[in-house]
Amino acid sequence: MSSRQGETDSGRLWPADSSHSKDLVTAYCDGGSRGNPGPAGFGVFIQGADGETVAELSEYLGKHTNNYAEYSALLASLDFALTQGHPRLKVVSDSELMVKQIKGQYKVNSPELRPLYEEAKRRIARLDAFQIQHVLREKNQRADRLANLAMDRGMGRTGSDNGRTSSTGLSSGSPSSGSSSRSPASASAGAEKPQMLRGFVKGGVVHLVEGELPDGIFVRITPERR
Repeated sequence: MSSRQGETDSGRLWPADSSHSKDLVTAYCDGGSRGNPGPAGFGVFIQGADGETVAELSEYLGKHTNNYAEYSALLASLDFALTQGHPRLKVVSDSELMVKQIKGQYKVNSPELRPLYEEAKRRIARLDAFQIQHVLREKNQRADRLANLAMDRGMGRTGSDNGRTSSTGLSSGSPSSGSSSRSPASASAGAEKPQMLRGFVKGGVVHLVEGELPDGIFVRITPERR
């Protein structure tokens, strides 16, 4: 690019007059965890420069923290931009922690987040232009909806399977390298399909007759009809 506002630790920034470039895509990212750590998932809503929907990405991650899920959403958006030919990317997130860490304003001290942060930086460096912006949660509702759908799938609250979804029909994962098909986040997801477990309640304790209950999974007790 011939002119820039400047460069920061987060990667290249667009000049102020290029935000309406026709090859610009904006990724609205969100991640959540029910329990923190608990069943986690992310959602990414990707929009083109003219406002059209480019893709909707959604993935259940297994038992992780909220911040882990936020970084997973960022990695998925970066992977999509790189693999689908979108060299200019703007990321919008309601995670102030992640945004400030990517901008270099906060240090990354978490051993869990450090590998995801470093992978994000590597992917950012491969783009022609990158920008990241923090917004309030109410301005990120489409990504929030996708993240909640992912968590619902993983917890067996819908009829959908627990895999990844994308409106483009493409994999919505965020691989750790250009040749991999899964991200550091998704590699350890281990999402299980909903299953029926048999047992009984005695003294306020659930006793399973068969099967095991995975960590971080909520159950609904339904009396058997006789």
